[in-house]
Amino acid sequence: MTHPTSQRLKILHLSDIHLGSGFNHGHIDPETRRNTRLGDFLRSLSACIDRAIAEPVDLVLFGGDAFPDATPPPYVQEAFAQQFHRLAAAQIPTVLLVGNHDQHSQGEVASLCIYRTLAVPGFVVGDRLATHRIHTNNSPVQIVTLPWLTPSSLLERPETEQLSVVEVRELLLQRLQVALEGEIRQLDPDVPTVLLAHVMADRAQLGAERFLAVGKGFTIPSELLARPEFDYVALGHVHKHQNLNPSNDPPIVYPGSIERVDFSEEKEAKGYVLIELAKQQVAWEFCPLATRPFHTIRVDVTQSEEPQAALLAAIAKTPINDAVVRLLYTLRTDQLDAIDPAALHTALSPAHNYAMRAELASQMRSRLPELGAGSQLAPLEALELYLNEKSDLKDLRTDMLTAAQQLLNGESIEFSLDHADTGKKNTGKQKRAREAATEYAATEKKVVPIHGAQLRLL
Repeated sequence: MTHPTSQRLKILHLSDIHLGSGFNHGHIDPETRRNTRLGDFLRSLSACIDRAIAEPVDLVLFGGDAFPDATPPPYVQEAFAQQFHRLAAAQIPTVLLVGNHDQHSQGEVASLCIYRTLAVPGFVVGDRLATHRIHTNNSPVQIVTLPWLTPSSLLERPETEQLSVVEVRELLLQRLQVALEGEIRQLDPDVPTVLLAHVMADRAQLGAERFLAVGKGFTIPSELLARPEFDYVALGHVHKHQNLNPSNDPPIVYPGSIERVDFSEEKEAKGYVLIELAKQQVAWEFCPLATRPFHTIRVDVTQSEEPQAALLAAIAKTPINDAVVRLLYTLRTDQLDAIDPAALHTALSPAHNYAMRAELASQMRSRLPELGAGSQLAPLEALELYLNEKSDLKDLRTDMLTAAQQLLNGESIEFSLDHADTGKKNTGKQKRAREAATEYAATEKKVVPIHGAQLRLL
């Protein structure tokens, strides 16, 4: 429960900016010569800084992961610095926590250490477990920083040489508990306190960060964070906004990332958190940002008599204008020639960026149950069984079996039936080979991208 107080601090909590990522979902802006997705991320970051200055807040807490990696291009670093310089100019203290993407693989800090080296007024770089007493324009506040931990953070190399990965993580967690307790015992009990941590908490629901090196760290029990000495726990690392402690005693909050990194975040709201804080008194709210929408159009046309019309209808009913869009459709091999990719490109052109991917549905399961789930057949046996059922592929049987054996031997082979370069018409034999190979690949649960008449099996 919260109570009104004249000593409340206003704090803005944001995290996981990842400035410079998601470029594959954008294009080059002819005016700026930069990727349009950089502009999207900068607009979201600018909106956060605008709010901090407009309030004004007493403190800004950044929960880590400024860039996709520890050595971003200079123009991306400059864009980040220009935004955070606005906080320094407004004399708003700021804590920059080091996340896993702000470190080299050896644990060395690269992307944020310059702010400490330059001694930017009011800026604190949280690159180690430590307590920082910050004097704001309102009142003092204690910030305990817990950056992304690696074994070298709390352990010496001789201690870990004979240990398994699991044992190293258990020892690291034990050391963390001891070290965190040491910081807590030194806190001033009369000053409001925030734990600012870049961690993977055990109760968190994952977003895109599952693809962004989550597995290289270790999971921290939420109980370790839910200490009564902390009035608010500000987290970073997980891209999905959530509060891990609904009782708010204390709130344990991931603000989430400020922009969508990829389609795994398609349905997630993006934003930051605004906090009012006093000792044992806290109120907070999630503030959504107006970010570029992502839309997936998923269509199964295997039962459609007019697959092209079905695809165009699905596109027409989706708000694709200025959105990042992907069209995923499933079709049968005999429907390939019914699809007009040029018309699909035209229909998708209002999108900011789009991609198409076709997947071939298996037509073999009802005819050849031996190839279904749980089949004990070896790959070559399965292929041979398939070919025996396809009398029209008799003349290709030897070549296909030879190619399959080369794949199983680890050799990389590629064959193309694309006749666009030669100007020759596709022969009936080539067409049968394409359909048979793609049908077999779909039966074996392999995704086969289709680009015009070209087929690639890898």
